[in-house]
Amino acid sequence: MDETQQTPRPRGRGIYLLPNLFTTGGLFAGFYAIIAATQGRFDDACAAVFIAAILDGVDGRVARLTNTQSEFGVQYDSLADLVSFGLAPALVTYHWALSTLKFDGPLAGKIGWIAAFLYAACAALRLARFNSQVGQVDKRWFIGLASPAAAGLVASFVWTCHELGYAGEQLRYLALAVTVAAGLLMVSRLRYFSFKSGGPRHDRVPFLAIVAALAVVIAIAIDPPKVLLAIGVLYALSGPAYAVWRRLRRAPAGEAAP
Repeated sequence: MDETQQTPRPRGRGIYLLPNLFTTGGLFAGFYAIIAATQGRFDDACAAVFIAAILDGVDGRVARLTNTQSEFGVQYDSLADLVSFGLAPALVTYHWALSTLKFDGPLAGKIGWIAAFLYAACAALRLARFNSQVGQVDKRWFIGLASPAAAGLVASFVWTCHELGYAGEQLRYLALAVTVAAGLLMVSRLRYFSFKSGGPRHDRVPFLAIVAALAVVIAIAIDPPKVLLAIGVLYALSGPAYAVWRRLRRAPAGEAAP
């Protein structure tokens, strides 16, 4: 072997700027949502949650396309998600509606902030479980409702009701139900389709899928709160619906086995 031949230097373990810049943007959007909610600007707060969701979807793809994945980026993304999709939606719905449960008595007031904490804790548990199961589960499915989807459900509910002129005090018990349901769905064992590619054969999509996606984008541009709420509700219900369908499909086979 030629001793003069130089071996390639190992790649440094620095912090990659581009993907972490998008992650920081998502973290900022989540922090802004909290500040806006405390000031009563709920439409801005809810919009910020969705901006954080968009940036969360971009940072991972940018890291893969530029080959700049790192363990630091994974951990930083999880911490940013906890703020943007755990704390921010919980505090938005708390300041909008759950805090008004105190008008029904001290016990109801405690239930309001406990429900907000339950949602935040479930988001943290969902993120921890996702990180611990990376590479062990089918990438086509999420086990439990993903935290961005849960945050979108809560934020779109608050956004739609606020746009329709409803005060949080009027819908405080409905907000309580939505918050608790979103939190419990995150830590459930229900399967949700992840929309992730399962291999090269899935890289091509039908033309009708592109048309449908374009129609959804146009609908969101026309009326963001209501369309996003409809999408969030349908996706949240898809997990229980799929579980029921799987159980019904296995029932005849189980009855025929004996």
